[in-house]
Amino acid sequence: MTNDIFLTDAIGQQHQPVAAAQARIVSLVPSITELICDLGLASSLVGRTGFCIHRAETVQAIPKIGGTKDVNIEKIRRLAPTHLIVNIDENEKPTVDSLAEFIPHVIVTHPNTPRDNLALYRLLGGIFQVEAAAEQLCAAFEKAYADLPLRISTQRVLYCIWKDPWMTIAGDTYIANMLNLAGCQVWTPENNTLRYPAFSWNDTMAAQFDSVLLSTEPYRFTEDHVDALERQLGKPVQLVDGEMLSWYGSRAIKGLMYLKTLRF
Repeated sequence: MTNDIFLTDAIGQQHQPVAAAQARIVSLVPSITELICDLGLASSLVGRTGFCIHRAETVQAIPKIGGTKDVNIEKIRRLAPTHLIVNIDENEKPTVDSLAEFIPHVIVTHPNTPRDNLALYRLLGGIFQVEAAAEQLCAAFEKAYADLPLRISTQRVLYCIWKDPWMTIAGDTYIANMLNLAGCQVWTPENNTLRYPAFSWNDTMAAQFDSVLLSTEPYRFTEDHVDALERQLGKPVQLVDGEMLSWYGSRAIKGLMYLKTLRF
């Protein structure tokens, strides 16, 4: 690969390829930490968040540097990374800007639809020169995508990600676009301009959606929450695997398969 080849990230920054053995990567994105491992780059990972839990047998040996938003900047500095991987939705810009002062290469990601994963695989595969592994993931993704049944978007669902305050998702998020493949459109509060808006229950809102999905992350909804909300609303409420619906990267392949198990 020649030195005049560049790869472009989510904010238009160009990155030159580098041999994986020369890279020291800190990932602030749990799903991308898993992707890095699945690309065969685990030995290049020198730091991860406490929420980077997959692959468990691999990441347990990689130092934790805080959460996705409350990172330990000095600990990261001591790790001397060459590359930082962040996400527009998950990480805060002031933190990323502080880290960019001493990390030479900051790779910004922002998958917004399931098929954006293909570009993500190829971006990281190209930067760290593991193109063959990236193409294997692309092939697996395309197969899982092709195997999805055709569903017309007829169900309107409220997808809950948090409680106290209750929070949901906007229609232009990765989760919403995943649910579209399952024949669902997400309900959001009127006049909402936020990607992850808060809302309050009222007597009329339940008429605006067909069912409720309670995600297992980031809030840990359980079947007890399902039972209580079903009694309150008199509508179907379903507990869903948040990782399968919100994690992009390599987990998205399993996520596509998971969509086939949802029933509305």
